[in-house]
Amino acid sequence: MKKILFCLFVSGLFVAPTVNAQTKNTYPKGFRAGFGISTGLPTDADYDAAVGVDARLQYDLTQKTSLTATSGYTHLFNSDGDLGLVPAKLGFKSFLDKNFYLQGEVGAGFGTHREMGNTFIWSPAIGFANKYIDINLHYERYNDYHTDQFGLRIAYGFSLKK
Repeated sequence: MKKILFCLFVSGLFVAPTVNAQTKNTYPKGFRAGFGISTGLPTDADYDAAVGVDARLQYDLTQKTSLTATSGYTHLFNSDGDLGLVPAKLGFKSFLDKNFYLQGEVGAGFGTHREMGNTFIWSPAIGFANKYIDINLHYERYNDYHTDQFGLRIAYGFSLKK
């Protein structure tokens, strides 16, 4: 019985690399960078409109999944007083097919005025991306500021892979 188990074990050592080699992903992992502008409509009466700029670094894990890191500046307008913040978010992007994706981001928003403080941000999105263009529709919630927005982001992106 020990000889049979030993033979199965040794056979497994030779078969496992072959099976693994057949399922190996050949998609090149690596970074992409993007620079975008966005506009939004807050859903409450506290603010009238929002605009922003951002930079995003994306690391492609596979052809269908990526990790993201985004920062920039967002400004919400109001006749009584504006709100400016610097978001810092980490996210996960999952492509449904070659170009369409779902994305989720979480992070912090740092107020640009001393009395504003900071806030937790979460933001789901659905978008379209190709080699250079990235367009998404997103919802963004600023928890500690008790406001949110639906927005549109348009960005230019490019690969940093060799």
